[in-house]
Amino acid sequence: MAKLNIIVGTMYGGALDVAEQVKPLFENVGYEVDIIEQPSVDHLQADLVLFCVSTTGSGDFPGNLVPFVRALSAQSPALTELRYGLIAMGDSSYGDTFCGAGRKLDELLQDLGATRLDERLEIDAMETFMADDAALPWVEAWIERQALSGV
Repeated sequence: MAKLNIIVGTMYGGALDVAEQVKPLFENVGYEVDIIEQPSVDHLQADLVLFCVSTTGSGDFPGNLVPFVRALSAQSPALTELRYGLIAMGDSSYGDTFCGAGRKLDELLQDLGATRLDERLEIDAMETFMADDAALPWVEAWIERQALSGV
């Protein structure tokens, strides 16, 4: 059975809610899924990793994700085997820092050699009241595209 880790970066629970809503979609197609709220670099050892990351302050990482990002930056592991998807959540009224945490994490992962599968989903709290309304169809399409590409 293929392994998927959903790594959550959340301040008020919105990203965790998204993770919990999309988990069954992956389970229904045969993935063993763990939702991880206190991630370590070791949690990147999976067939696929999905990041659900909210942005706080001026484009900052949520507190629970800060140690993980610091460890990634400090250790600079080669992540050439990592295949991932990313759901970034933010508020466009913050301008340039909209989805800043997700964008910064995406850049860091790619700098370390990881491969993002498909485009990053950016959910704007100004347009989407319930983030899972945007995340569920995106994940369904994402799963379908990965199946079609043989991933």
